[in-house]
Amino acid sequence: MRKSHPIRRVVLATAATVSGVVLLLSLKPSSDPASASAAGAAPSAAAAGQESPQGGTGAAGTTTVDGDATQTQYGVVQVRLTVAGGKITQAQAIQAPKGGTSDQKTALSVPQLNKETVAAQSANIDSVSGATYTSTGYKQSLQSALDKLKEASASSGSSSGSASSGSSSSGSAQAQAKTVTGQVAQTQYGPVQVRITVSGGKITKAEAVQAPKGGTSDQKTALSVPKLNQEAVAAQSANIDSVSGATYTSTGYKQSLQSALDQAGG
Repeated sequence: MRKSHPIRRVVLATAATVSGVVLLLSLKPSSDPASASAAGAAPSAAAAGQESPQGGTGAAGTTTVDGDATQTQYGVVQVRLTVAGGKITQAQAIQAPKGGTSDQKTALSVPQLNKETVAAQSANIDSVSGATYTSTGYKQSLQSALDKLKEASASSGSSSGSASSGSSSSGSAQAQAKTVTGQVAQTQYGPVQVRITVSGGKITKAEAVQAPKGGTSDQKTALSVPKLNQEAVAAQSANIDSVSGATYTSTGYKQSLQSALDQAGG
């Protein structure tokens, strides 16, 4: 039995060596670095193939313009226009009188005014019976929105013309509108200050940036200022009538208006 021990040892050693070699062969990588890099490049190539260019698809040729907020006896009225292809496609009142009976009058008049605006393609629309103040404020805000559209159109037209011809630069300068603010006129009930917009030598808009406030002055201002604004644009001068019941405000308005006209060159 003792003589067999060395043989066993040899057999066991040989078996251990073979097992170790087999284990080392099984742990060897099955792929070389070149194949590994190729496998890693495949996902990035697929991702590149799926990537698409980015770009905006906005509503081309559509413009939205908000008119000036017009103060009426019962609240503020402001009109928003949507224009496409040179035509009014939608009109809406983003501000209108609220509370009490004003809710009913607004619900009655605004949809009708919106429809008439799209149909007329201008501010030459009829007032809604029973909602005179709302209708008047609506038309004033609508006209200011139309004026802004005209100014934007004139500006874009003049800029394109100047790019093609150097001689048109003087014409584009004339087409640009300018805004002039008159001096503050102090009245018994508070200051009055008028701002006018002049384009092409004509008053396109008049507004009171300051007017008497507080107590009964609020009502008188709401009653008189919209009328004075309209008359200033219609008369193209400060020679306008005073509003009955708002003599001091009317006088201050005309004084500030005249100073604005003097600054604008008459």
